[in-house]
Amino acid sequence: MDLLDWHRGRLTSRRLAVLVKHMPRDSALTHELHGEEAEWSVTDHLLAAAVDHLAAANWMFATVNTDESADAPDPPLPVPRPGDPAPADATTNPPPPEPDPPTHADLTRFFH
Repeated sequence: MDLLDWHRGRLTSRRLAVLVKHMPRDSALTHELHGEEAEWSVTDHLLAAAVDHLAAANWMFATVNTDESADAPDPPLPVPRPGDPAPADATTNPPPPEPDPPTHADLTRFFH
């Protein structure tokens, strides 16, 4: 498929839009638009969710069966997913401060 066919009039804009919309997951365009997220399929997301739930269940089991005088086990960290920010470590990477809420003037300007 030659994209110059669109300029030559041999490829309609609708057909071009359909081709771009349905690019394969491993295409350069999809990687440019979605980054690492393009490599994760629905199955990958479901497997990560299953691992997270299993880790949470194991943590709850260990917490319930830990002696009251002992330190409770640390909760598990979720499997990192593409597009999600890295978990913030309070000692080396504090979370960014919360932005100030919008003022009345900001809201009036936004809605008018």
